[in-house]
Amino acid sequence: MNSSWRDFWEIASYVVTTLGLPMAILFFAWEQRKERNNEEEEQYQLLSDAYNDFLKVVLSHPDLQLRSNEPLPNPTPEQRERMLVIFDMLISLFERAYLVSYADDMGEADRRRWNSWDDYMREWCRREDFHNALPLLLRGEDPEFQQYIRRIAAEERGSIVSSIL
Repeated sequence: MNSSWRDFWEIASYVVTTLGLPMAILFFAWEQRKERNNEEEEQYQLLSDAYNDFLKVVLSHPDLQLRSNEPLPNPTPEQRERMLVIFDMLISLFERAYLVSYADDMGEADRRRWNSWDDYMREWCRREDFHNALPLLLRGEDPEFQQYIRRIAAEERGSIVSSIL
């Protein structure tokens, strides 16, 4: 009887080793991936909230007409200064989004999240005043981000020119 219990426990240890250990590793990997996805979603939400806060700043300066398609004609020096500060805030937000969210090889969910930021950047780069301020705004920013937004700006300004012609 003593030998049969020993055999039982030996077989049970083999079962745990061959089945339980791989299952535990798979479960651990699954939990890690789920946690990483939650962290990425949280980062996206924080950035989205920051953009909403930025839009509140834009709304608090209606005289700058930052949500219109046309730049403010003949802004005063004070308006130009406020506009530059707001554009600087926006570039900082775009750079943070780029550094946190952009990768060359994104999955589907990451690509969907990034496309929102790409759309925001394209929208702002279509504005003549923002586009013209880019050389000043991009000084000291991440070189890869500079390259990315310059490419977008060139594409968007090119599409404006071709739509006029």
